[in-house]
Amino acid sequence: MSTAELKEKLIDTIRKTDDAGLLEEMAHLLELQEQDTVYIMNDDQISLVNEAEQQIKDGKYLTNEESDKDTDEWLNK
Repeated sequence: MSTAELKEKLIDTIRKTDDAGLLEEMAHLLELQEQDTVYIMNDDQISLVNEAEQQIKDGKYLTNEESDKDTDEWLNK
């Protein structure tokens, strides 16, 4: 299926559906939702973010592979 055909198929699907949940998910996937979202954090959240940033700077973190290995080990016990 060519890119043009795929676009047309998606557009057709969007036009035909009345499923709000599906449309919201599509919008999210396509990043059509507002890009300038501002998150307001309380002091505790800011402190936790700062702590996490410091841990990263100090090398106190797991790589994705290390995390996956730990999770696999934990699940297999």
